[in-house]
Amino acid sequence: ASTKDKGRLFQLSTMSSLLDGVFEGAMNYDEIKEFGDFGIGTFEHLDGEMIAFNGQFYRLRGDGTATPLKSEDKTPFCSLTYFQPTVEKKIDHTLDKTAFEDELKKLMKSENLFYAFRIDGVFKEVSTRTVAYQEKPIPMTEAVKTQPIFHFKNVKGTVIGFWSPAFTQGIAVSGFHLHFIDEERKGGGHVFDYIFDH
Repeated sequence: ASTKDKGRLFQLSTMSSLLDGVFEGAMNYDEIKEFGDFGIGTFEHLDGEMIAFNGQFYRLRGDGTATPLKSEDKTPFCSLTYFQPTVEKKIDHTLDKTAFEDELKKLMKSENLFYAFRIDGVFKEVSTRTVAYQEKPIPMTEAVKTQPIFHFKNVKGTVIGFWSPAFTQGIAVSGFHLHFIDEERKGGGHVFDYIFDH
């Protein structure tokens, strides 16, 4: 079957492995891009966050930079698909994270299915964090204690990611798992809070 089959979600490794400190690179960029043009993940030694859409893959680092991937860049964990949107919705009013996620859930037929989301818009605020390079395997709970946090204000950009059902916790991140990049493609990270403008 073609890797471009509609509705296929490819995932490398599991979130529980990553949480336990298994972060040696298992596949490089040239290998993973055959499985999707859209997705999120991290890099070998937790050296940044991955965001991909429109076939463009970026590494978001803790120094606030965003750089296109190179062939040799390796990942221990990523989730990818070929993004083929089936539902579109325009939102023209301010919503906080909880209210916005409620709007996303209204687009879902069932919370027991996987969904890929892309949100293009203006955000009053986006708070992101970015895992930093770890020399030796350590639990993710330890690694995130040193991760830089960025607060983007009144910024235009793109949030992409997935909804994974509750029963997949440990395999994936259950619920919403979203990454952000600004319109200038200069910075972003793993999203943990935001206020959506439009």
